[in-house]
Amino acid sequence: MKLAFICTEKLPSPAIRGGAIQMMIDGVAPYFSSRYELTIFSIEDPDLPQQETKNGVRYIHLPKNHYREAVANELRKSSFDLIHVFNRPLNVPLYKKAAPNSRVVLSLHNEMFSEKKLTFAQGKEVIKHVSMITTVSTFIKQTVIERFPEAKEKIKVVYSGVDLPSYPPVWTIKGARIREEYRKKYELEDKKVILFAGRLSPTKGPHLLIHSMKRILQQHKNAVLVIAGGKWFSDDGVNQYVAFLRKLAKPYKEHVLFTNFIPANEIPNLFLMADVFVCSSQWNEPLARVNYEAMAAGTPLITTNRGGNGEVVKHEVNGLVIENYDKPSSFAKAVDKVFTDMNLSKKIARNGRNRVEASFTFLHAAKRLDAVYQSVLQPLNEQYLPPLLNQNLDVSFSKQVFTASKSK
Repeated sequence: MKLAFICTEKLPSPAIRGGAIQMMIDGVAPYFSSRYELTIFSIEDPDLPQQETKNGVRYIHLPKNHYREAVANELRKSSFDLIHVFNRPLNVPLYKKAAPNSRVVLSLHNEMFSEKKLTFAQGKEVIKHVSMITTVSTFIKQTVIERFPEAKEKIKVVYSGVDLPSYPPVWTIKGARIREEYRKKYELEDKKVILFAGRLSPTKGPHLLIHSMKRILQQHKNAVLVIAGGKWFSDDGVNQYVAFLRKLAKPYKEHVLFTNFIPANEIPNLFLMADVFVCSSQWNEPLARVNYEAMAAGTPLITTNRGGNGEVVKHEVNGLVIENYDKPSSFAKAVDKVFTDMNLSKKIARNGRNRVEASFTFLHAAKRLDAVYQSVLQPLNEQYLPPLLNQNLDVSFSKQVFTASKSK
């Protein structure tokens, strides 16, 4: 079977510039390249060739300034059984016209069916053309159904995941070694480290964490807030908000540390370095990827009850969930609880890791997605492989190589 992934026009695949969608594609690609003929379309990048085949995946990188038209042109040249469009519903009619015999699956990673994104007529046309829509959370699914009830039968929630081998928990020998190495690298050996990782945007809420440091430092004088990220993924430029954050942090001196953009392969190490991770989302987050990452690392997690976050994080079970998400005092109180109640901290850290192992690895995400593909393709031809939903697999995603064997 010939399968096409069509990335957004924002960032390239592989995820050399970061991006939740691109990182998910990297994670599930080994699974699908071992079963199907996989082609991934994304924008060009100076550090990537225009075309290459790597680990069984064909990558085609196209100009950003007319990306959707360039993709459509490529689709006319090829014959794909299934086309997976990531997060761009408005492009579906164009791609369907270019490849009328292909089945189309659309995945939604944001509220892309809102009135701000497309008209009622456009939404109906997209729903007509797709065979299935997947969403990263039930929250996003509901935003579609509320406006377009007829889409209900075509929508399936497909939660994302992480590359588990990249996140050796802190209580393992390897995890402890990485933790020590990175705390030394950032001169944080004797500190209580609070980590924020993500784009520096008001919707992500890092300003609230800086405000919370006044209260935190009254109770924990050796606390340090590490803010990892740039204004736009790999862009470390200074815009008005970034300048505001740096000015806000000045009174706290060495107690607030900005790392700028961190490459995707180093992100797991930052989670291992931290004593607590805080997802301070202010907007209705589709379901922040950092929640999965903190749990995988075995780092105590604090998140806000915004959007889909609460679907995978349960209060005082595998994290702390903040209801008063716009108050610095709420974050200060939660951080203090993690630092002082060690039994609770260990409990939520262990439960978080167990939750990821059970449900949120890239293999889980790939199998859920494959089940969707099979439901779409099965009526066409029974030659397609059945999804491997009930087999025990030994999968190594860290080297982007798929190996599988039935357990004996």
